Amino acid sequence: MNRKLMVAVGLAGVVALAMTGCASSTPKASGPVTITYSNFISNGGNEKNLAKIVTAFEKKNPNIKVTVKTLPYDSYGTALQTDLAAGTPADVFDINGPSSYGPYQANGVLAELKGVDSGKYNKALLDSYATSGKQYALPTSFSDVVLYYNKDLFDKAGVKYPTSSWTWKDETAAAEKLTDKAAGVWGDHQPVTYNEYYKTLVQNGTTFLSKNGKKAAFNAPAGIEAAKWLVDKSGTTMPTIADGQGTADFDTNLFKAGKLAMLHTGIWVFGAFADSPANWDIAIEPGNTTHANAVFSNGIGVSATSKHPAEAQKWAEFMSASETMISVRLDSGWELPTTSDTAKLATYLTKGKPENRQAVFDAAKKIAPAPSIGDNQSAMQDAITGELVEAQAGRETVEVALNNAEKKINALLAG
Repeated sequence: MNRKLMVAVGLAGVVALAMTGCASSTPKASGPVTITYSNFISNGGNEKNLAKIVTAFEKKNPNIKVTVKTLPYDSYGTALQTDLAAGTPADVFDINGPSSYGPYQANGVLAELKGVDSGKYNKALLDSYATSGKQYALPTSFSDVVLYYNKDLFDKAGVKYPTSSWTWKDETAAAEKLTDKAAGVWGDHQPVTYNEYYKTLVQNGTTFLSKNGKKAAFNAPAGIEAAKWLVDKSGTTMPTIADGQGTADFDTNLFKAGKLAMLHTGIWVFGAFADSPANWDIAIEPGNTTHANAVFSNGIGVSATSKHPAEAQKWAEFMSASETMISVRLDSGWELPTTSDTAKLATYLTKGKPENRQAVFDAAKKIAPAPSIGDNQSAMQDAITGELVEAQAGRETVEVALNNAEKKINALLAG
């Protein structure tokens, strides 16, 4: 699963165009209403699963028809921006996470959703699509990052398995014992990227941005310590860039080959490890001063220019909280529903490897919020990742890398 965070670019100008020609009042439909739904979540194998949900919705709401437009993940953001600029957005559309939600909401392209039964949703995920106490989108699914570990390697080294109380210190001690460079076995792997860094900052009791969001806050002792937690693994308990670290599928292939004891990655690779002969399981990631986890979610919103907002909201709620949606997702392994009813998730917990699937839900209880700065989001992410990689490669110290990143990101924040 591609977890690059898409960003709504140039929305301020888009909104002005999108609102042009919007009727001041919408006549009530006298017959069946057709609403359009633009999505990327079903692309690549889940189109039939989405069709099942649409069929169930239309059966329950015979006066509403849903026309689906499915687009590839990589081109979805551009297509949505084009539709907004042309004033022709779908009535309902997917939102790729809270980082994308922020710019859309700030620029007025989302209708406020009133009367939502908030009790049906995971509160932390629902709140990530709300602004100033008002709901503008709903979470449809989530996945998160956990700590994978190879039990066979732990047993061979005589190291106890990870627990929910582990700290960074515990992970480091285990990784050192598990690393056997002569045998080509590494103790740990964690990507040196923006996504990992903002999370480790929260795990270390600090944040990426200042409270008002106007300045970078990571270039401080706690932020330096968090950066070193990532960078200093390279060449000690984790492969180096020269070894191939950071290239596509390098870490998952190493883990499947039984040459990696621990791996920080998302639950979306469960399937990739299904045929691995290794005896593996998962745990929540260790923290330093606290536990905090990277949780990725998809959302769904209603266009502010929809001519059928009530019907559109009905579909958005059905797609995000209905019994049908929950059962289809769980039966197919199509990410996870954001329901608050843990009893409905019982079947997921007994689906086999990994044994400790409860860790997936435990991780979602304490979310490390992803920083969002609007149109410059991609540039911000590239700036911090690029500088951290420079430090990992030994071309800069961590301190120099964070100084450089701070200057670049503050310039972006200043506009």
